[in-house]
Amino acid sequence: MQHDLIAQARTWLAEDPDPETRDELGALIEAGDTDELAARFAGTLQFGTAGLRGELGAGPMRMNRSVVIRAAAGLAAYLKAQGQDDGLVVIGYDARDKSEDFARDTAAVMTGAGLRAAVLPRPLPTPVLAYAIRHLGAVAGVEVTASHNPPRDNGYKVYLGDGSQIVPPADGEIAGAIAAVGPLAGVVRPEDGWETLGEEVLEAYLARTDAVLAAGSPRTARTVYTAMHGVGTSVLTAAFARAGFPAPVLVTEQAEPDPAFPTVAFPNPEEPGAMDLAFATARRAAPDLIIANDPDADRCAVAVPDTSAEGGWRMLRGDEVGALLAAHLVERGVSGVFAESIVSSSLLGRIAEKAGLGYEETLTGFKWIARVDGLRYGYEEALGYCVDPEGVRDKDGITAALLVVELASVLKEQGRTLLDLLDDLALAHGLHATDQLSVRVEDLTVIADAMARLREQPPTSLAGLAVTSAEDLSQGTAALPPTDGLRYQLEGARVIVRPSGTEPKLKCYLEVVVPVADAASLPAARARGAELLAGIKRDLAAAAGI
Repeated sequence: MQHDLIAQARTWLAEDPDPETRDELGALIEAGDTDELAARFAGTLQFGTAGLRGELGAGPMRMNRSVVIRAAAGLAAYLKAQGQDDGLVVIGYDARDKSEDFARDTAAVMTGAGLRAAVLPRPLPTPVLAYAIRHLGAVAGVEVTASHNPPRDNGYKVYLGDGSQIVPPADGEIAGAIAAVGPLAGVVRPEDGWETLGEEVLEAYLARTDAVLAAGSPRTARTVYTAMHGVGTSVLTAAFARAGFPAPVLVTEQAEPDPAFPTVAFPNPEEPGAMDLAFATARRAAPDLIIANDPDADRCAVAVPDTSAEGGWRMLRGDEVGALLAAHLVERGVSGVFAESIVSSSLLGRIAEKAGLGYEETLTGFKWIARVDGLRYGYEEALGYCVDPEGVRDKDGITAALLVVELASVLKEQGRTLLDLLDDLALAHGLHATDQLSVRVEDLTVIADAMARLREQPPTSLAGLAVTSAEDLSQGTAALPPTDGLRYQLEGARVIVRPSGTEPKLKCYLEVVVPVADAASLPAARARGAELLAGIKRDLAAAAGI
């Protein structure tokens, strides 16, 4: 067994094109570190609907140039099998370690396969790549990014020519084509032959960002902004300048790209501590709101002044921002369909219904939301918002930020705030309070065991609320294709449990709806909502054994 493992590692080493991972793997072989080698060679990173994502390092279970070259070769073979023999593939990348190398390798493989390849001019937000696919008439796009994952991760996200991320059956067919790739020596990789795009593609994207704002709308709200050590700063500040908003005060410690993400444990605005520097900057600058992007700037977080919050600032939940943007678009008189994933707040459906707009629920992920017919606005509770689906068929943290700051400006002119509008929505539709129970694991069997336990013994009540229905979403429903998840409807509440598609986490999404009689009843309704959410979280954790 040990001999087989060493032989397998030596075979991989012989064709690894990267001196860094060759040295790393060579040292593991030399040291006879069979535990680490076993982890690296326990299988291969699985290509799924999120593409690839994993920790950087040598071996088939890590993200490295060998894995990326195989992925690119499989994608090229898939595209050619679809009749796209000389189609254009656009490639973007963030500022993480190895991202530029992976982008260049992808361009080389596409060129060697007879396709045309074009690489964005520098590390840029993911939505710029999603925009460029349709803008340039490409047959596919690749974004090298691990989004908000830990610093040592990287990833590989694939889009097809409609500008949306891949969904079944394309993901399975691409995975099959990757598995069929032979030795790397057989993958043709010329030294040049692809195009490096100029700034004009970014200019075209920025020109499009203006379209999300209403002509003549107020542009007065002042912001503090953090890029979370990612690629958002230059693009967001350019978009703000074009729109005529005051220049944001930057969180200087996090403004420039840095793959080490030195000031945060996890570069995700939702993680504890990630916004501390932004809050500190806001206490000095006293803006109307804080805007944060994740490292590839496809997500947008919002924080607001709140005297009742510790430190005077409060992060809005993704569901709160989702509802605020929906209300703003309704007020502007938009038409079309509002869509969200099943794990997001049901408040969006109530807003759409009252406005006479279409509404759809989809599976988790913008690969599904972006495909809704007639989509005008889509959001997901994990800070993702699609506010210009004709321009970017994916979440876009830049245009979402513009729309939030426009709304804050409109309210500011009225002497009101985002929190005031949230109160209005609670009075109109009931208080929709949401929370999440999220468990990060080292051992993935913990997640599988929890799902199995809930399937075998579904809870009959949570926080004293009776469970009125329990659905196993792996069977699919009339409206949704199968997915690994469980949905419980309760009297006045809803719970969804699912494994994360991009991180080693079990995620449980909770929502309670508390009727509100009048403005004076709001504090009591909020207290009741918080009490119910805490009870559901406690009882669900016990039921899942986590």
